[in-house]
Amino acid sequence: MEKKSKILIVEDAIVTVKLLRQLFRSKAYDTLEAYDGEEGLEKVKAYGPDLIILDMMMPKLDGWEVCKRLKEDDDTKHIPIVMLTGKSEVSDKIKGLDMGADDYMAKPFHAKELLAVVRSRLAKKAAKEQLVQEEKLSALERMMDEVSHEILNPLVSAGGFARRVYQSLPEGSQNKKYMEIILENVAVLEKMVKGLAESNRATVSYMEASNINEIIIDTLKMLDEEIRKNDIVVETNLMSNPPLIHVDRENLKLSISNLIENSAEAMRGEKRVLKIRTEADEGYLEIEISDSGKGVSKDNIKSLFDPFFTSKIYGPGLGLTFALKAIQSHKGMISVESEEGVGSIFNIRLPMRRRSL
Repeated sequence: MEKKSKILIVEDAIVTVKLLRQLFRSKAYDTLEAYDGEEGLEKVKAYGPDLIILDMMMPKLDGWEVCKRLKEDDDTKHIPIVMLTGKSEVSDKIKGLDMGADDYMAKPFHAKELLAVVRSRLAKKAAKEQLVQEEKLSALERMMDEVSHEILNPLVSAGGFARRVYQSLPEGSQNKKYMEIILENVAVLEKMVKGLAESNRATVSYMEASNINEIIIDTLKMLDEEIRKNDIVVETNLMSNPPLIHVDRENLKLSISNLIENSAEAMRGEKRVLKIRTEADEGYLEIEISDSGKGVSKDNIKSLFDPFFTSKIYGPGLGLTFALKAIQSHKGMISVESEEGVGSIFNIRLPMRRRSL
């Protein structure tokens, strides 16, 4: 199912909190509550909300100070804040907006109006994040073209000559050991350049009506040796008779392969269970890939799809960046949820109706 938007309610009036929680959950939002300013700041860090409903008059820290601190923090300044207050004076509204609030509503509020404001702010936030991601990928494409062109030819020459020298050296010599190190590093660079070239092919090139279950099964067959080598238990829950969707089969297979390989990397030394599920949901076909790996921290998860991102769990590379570009080129979406010590869940949503590309 589609990932729920998360709303943090920071409000000291219990009756208002219950009302807001019921209102938002009835519209399929996820909610968490805080009852004073200090608790609100703590839960922003732990919960990672997509939007904050913030009361002005609260104990410990008032809403103005909470808003000010959130907007001064690079990690939280992007989160939309809707201020709710019993004060309706223009000066209070101006003060709230000056502190960085995105919207301001006086109590008593109208439920439909508040929901409209929330939908609007969440949509703007999603559109901005999408634009930032597209700009990153566009810059990456330009960089990949330049790097591939400038590095590939000298790298091939260096690797070729290094292999000749290596073969001519006597076994056991120190220089041969040095050459082994050189060749290992050349192999790393060659893999990186190959990844750059693959990422340039992430845009859709050939669309055809396809059975998503067949694509997943073919991908698992392609990775069978690696799955068995790493003692990974694969559990599939594929929907019966999935509707055909128009996709670039090879790019989608490579995207799913990259997600599975990253999950395999995360499960080293752990209980190794990989689960793959497909289902149809409101005009989209969903592919969910979950692992029992070490998970990713909240700080790192925001950068997981960035090119050459590295963490203790996922090594540097372009696999996830390729998957993101390929899914977006299908007018689809990809998201990830992760908990350290529990594992990660990647969710792909592809439109079932063919759209203009």
